[in-house]
Amino acid sequence: MSRTHGYRLASRTHSLAGLPVTAAALALVLAAALAHASWNLFLKKSRGGPAFMTLVAATAAVIWAPAAAAEWWIKGYAFQPIHLLPIAASAAVHAGYFLLLDRGYRFGDLSVVYPLARATGPVLTVVIAITVLGERPGPIALGGALLVVAGAYLLTGNPLRLFSRDRPRGAGFALLTGATIALYTVIDKIAVSKFLIPPIVFDWACVATRLLIFIPLALRGSPGSILESWRLDRRSILVVAIFSPLAYILVLMAMVFTPVSLVAPAREMSILFAALMGMHFLKEGDATRRLIAAGAIVIGIVALAKG
Repeated sequence: MSRTHGYRLASRTHSLAGLPVTAAALALVLAAALAHASWNLFLKKSRGGPAFMTLVAATAAVIWAPAAAAEWWIKGYAFQPIHLLPIAASAAVHAGYFLLLDRGYRFGDLSVVYPLARATGPVLTVVIAITVLGERPGPIALGGALLVVAGAYLLTGNPLRLFSRDRPRGAGFALLTGATIALYTVIDKIAVSKFLIPPIVFDWACVATRLLIFIPLALRGSPGSILESWRLDRRSILVVAIFSPLAYILVLMAMVFTPVSLVAPAREMSILFAALMGMHFLKEGDATRRLIAAGAIVIGIVALAKG
């Protein structure tokens, strides 16, 4: 699907399940944002680690297998060997994403790590567009970039601290997590819109492949680490295993008929949800400052997409 054709699809007035396409996409993405913030809350509350990630992938592979099989059959999906490329690439990047995000939460607050991670991807896109592709974003996009920086300032006290030794705890992992977000978003958009791999099938295949990556990492630790992780964190494992794929499947479904440049900024509403959850459930301090910062980042990301 070309970029132009994608925009034309998004602007048509016909409906999906009785809703205008744009309204259906917005509903999918907002539901995904709430689900995404929720599983991040449970990841933050857990003990994390490779054993935890292994159990999440294994549980998700089992839970989502019937839905993937049903979608495969209903849509008449025709597997082609070339489809293994986006599946393997996305699984590898997502593995890095989960490990980096988990490390960030071991050190930093949800209401700091999550917004920084989610904001890094769009800002990196603008930087690459200007320095590598020679693009010149309009004033709205540049204003959005400034808002993102302003939000980071409020979260950290000074954005330059993100690259210094006295940066907030977990901020470095958050920045690296953001880089993986930018990368897997592009890969997955290609998978569902160019290769036409059904969203649930694609996500399940990525989860199963990610399990193969995590198992050796988990076994390198204590032999009983997997059983111990299940004993201590099985509720969090179940929540992440259900809501993490659900959140991303909803996004992939939206990307099938909506340009990624519209989907990506809308899903960043999860930043506000995560900030509120961190303040309410985890009693993280500086509530007003962090909420204003999260709001500035959301508005800035939307401006980046529109500009």
